Amino acid sequence: MAISGDYPQPITVNGFSCRNCSGGDEAEKHIDPARPKDGRYGINAKDRAKDAHGPAVVLGGRLSGLDIASTVATSQPAARLNIVA
Repeated sequence: MAISGDYPQPITVNGFSCRNCSGGDEAEKHIDPARPKDGRYGINAKDRAKDAHGPAVVLGGRLSGLDIASTVATSQPAARLNIVA
């Protein structure tokens, strides 16, 4: 029988995905096991670009010129609903 230090399935500790005991120990100290050099709470992390992966959705065709952010910010509610108990 072989003894393995890896979990059969990743577990979550303090919001971090851990694959082995050392990752679990780091996560208990609020250190990301994927980036342990960043330190506790990522205080030593280098600035990473927030949009490194690009936008989640790219509109094409007739919708390509639509600016959704400004449309949502300036639009008024279409209807009001009063619920009285």
